[in-house]
Amino acid sequence: MKESVFFDTNVVVYAFTEASEKTVTARELLSLGGTVSVQVLNETASTLRRKFLVGWPRIGQIVDSVLKTLPEPVPLTLETHRSARRISESYGYSIYDGLIVASALEANCSVLYTEDLQHGQTIEGLRIVNPFL
Repeated sequence: MKESVFFDTNVVVYAFTEASEKTVTARELLSLGGTVSVQVLNETASTLRRKFLVGWPRIGQIVDSVLKTLPEPVPLTLETHRSARRISESYGYSIYDGLIVASALEANCSVLYTEDLQHGQTIEGLRIVNPFL
């Protein structure tokens, strides 16, 4: 059975920035499919704009490309926010990391690809994997 995966912002950003080993890994993972959230799309746009000085037209192209491969992003809802607060309090995460975990759980994913959280940790059945190790 194929695992259902959720991608954190850093994986998406690596797929569309400077060619490196992380870029290759990120592109391979995204090509296999999975899930992101609206928050990931927002953070991707913000990071590309702020850190990489990418123009808005290119950001639009990148987001459209992500949505072709991952067409059903998890929306941000009040319930997602409540779950994120609970997770953030329990695990000491920022609200933004809590939102990523909450969205992955809401999407019934079994794996969260990220380099920002503790590799190997499991939260309510969601396994955190750093694909760049």
